[in-house]
Amino acid sequence: MYLKNSKVIVIKIGSSLIVDQNKKIRKKWLSSFAKDIQKLKSNNKKIIIVSSGAIALGCKKMNYNKLSLKLDKSQAIASIGQIELMNLFSQTFSKYKLSISQILLTLDDTEERRRSINAKRTFENLFQLDYIPIVNENDTIATSEIKYGDNDRLASRVAQITNADTLILLSDVDGLFTKNPKVFKNAKLIKIVNNLSKDIKNIKIKGVTEFGRGGMNTKLEAAKICNLAGCNMVIANGLYLNPISQIEYKNNCTWFISKISKLQARKKWIISSVSPRGELIIDEGAKKALINGKSLLAAGIKKVSGKFNKGDHIKILDNKKNEFARGLSSFSSEEINKIIGYHSNEIQKILGYVSKSEVVHKDDMVEV
Repeated sequence: MYLKNSKVIVIKIGSSLIVDQNKKIRKKWLSSFAKDIQKLKSNNKKIIIVSSGAIALGCKKMNYNKLSLKLDKSQAIASIGQIELMNLFSQTFSKYKLSISQILLTLDDTEERRRSINAKRTFENLFQLDYIPIVNENDTIATSEIKYGDNDRLASRVAQITNADTLILLSDVDGLFTKNPKVFKNAKLIKIVNNLSKDIKNIKIKGVTEFGRGGMNTKLEAAKICNLAGCNMVIANGLYLNPISQIEYKNNCTWFISKISKLQARKKWIISSVSPRGELIIDEGAKKALINGKSLLAAGIKKVSGKFNKGDHIKILDNKKNEFARGLSSFSSEEINKIIGYHSNEIQKILGYVSKSEVVHKDDMVEV
């Protein structure tokens, strides 16, 4: 049900799903996974894949043991393995007429507001081009201080910045159990978690494979991020063939249900932002338009105060200089000064390049 109603889906696959314990590539599994993606795409779903496996494939190619790698060596191995990983996806997905692209992200790319907005636009443009973005943490340059340490949290951040409806974490277990199912036979699968802090009290399960970095604790951290972003999350066993179909038809997994809407989450994020970088004074007509749920256009702006960049948090004041709203600017202060009072269809000619028509989009704005 949750997948059926999802428009944007982020799917995280771990190293152990791509490379087995004998360091053999699981080609049959990858082919079945591509078939699942083809089915989702045929139902007009926008798909993002967050994939581990660069270091695992680099180790396989160079015949190294991952556990003995130091950080600087693992960065070089990741660089080698990254090409292997993308070639593997490209060869497999092209058989199902699926086009892929590659996005490498570091922690800063999702934590720093302006960079996260740029990343969001890249994803949106790839969707328009009908490409599937395949994301990986940039292991080749990330250091131990800034690394996610696992792709579960990276996937949850990607879900957050892309306003995804659902994050699927494909693991080597069916989901969250009352106890560690690998140790206790009487462990029971928890099918649904509605209240994260209440429902998972006293549950601590650790699980680490040779190639994987994330255990159950990192998945619960990812669930917290998703919950706050208005995104549902599911932990499911990815070792089966056609793992997404297994979720849809068998539902033998754990769903974490968010209680807030994506729009509520986004607006809460905006209003709790650090101090605004600048101000826009708008006319009465623009104010009325914003009250009626419209975006802020250049034609309704009277004055710009402060110096800010695209994506920065700004105040919106009415013509009596009372703060009316806050939002994220789609333009820099320099650009807005050039287009003040002009209609949206004139912006491209004035700036000399294609840009958004809204100075602050209604989804990026909160009345105060």
